[in-house]
Formats: sequence, C-alpha cells, structure tokens
Amino acid sequence: MRKAPKGSPLHPIDEEINRIIAMVRAKVEHPFRVIKRQFGHLKTRYRGLAKNRAQLFTLFALGNLFLVRRRLIPPYSPNLARLVACA
Repeated sequence: MRKAPKGSPLHPIDEEINRIIAMVRAKVEHPFRVIKRQFGHLKTRYRGLAKNRAQLFTLFALGNLFLVRRRLIPPYSPNLARLVACA
C-alpha cells in the first residue's frame, strides 16, 4: 500500500493502485478467514507432511464450497415446495 507524504494528500494514481492492491488482497485472504473462523483451523499439529497437507486441501475445498454456497442452493420457491409435498 502506498502512503501519502506527511501533510499532503495521496496522489489519485496512488489511490487507484491502493484500491487494486486491496481488491487482490481481499480475494486472497478471504478463504483463510473462512478456514480459521468457520472451521476453527488455528494451529496445525505435526502429524506428518502428507496428513497435514491433505487436511489443508480438504479445508480449502470445503472453504470454496462455503464461499459459493448461495449460488449452489436454488432459491426457495413456494410452487416447487407444493409440488414436492404432493409427490
């Protein structure tokens, strides 16, 4: 991130660069927040590199599903619920 010199405003080009950096940082760091907060993975106990790696791959796969869960589940429709209830 770029900082303004003391006593003067940040140049508009530097503001745009900061915005781009922040967008990339948010996309990169958001999955880590999901893994830490939603799944409680704060520390890794050494159980061997293969097991730890497999656990992290699984957590990141679940994290990706968690992030797109609203796109995977169709919205609620009363007509569809009525059809399912009749069947």
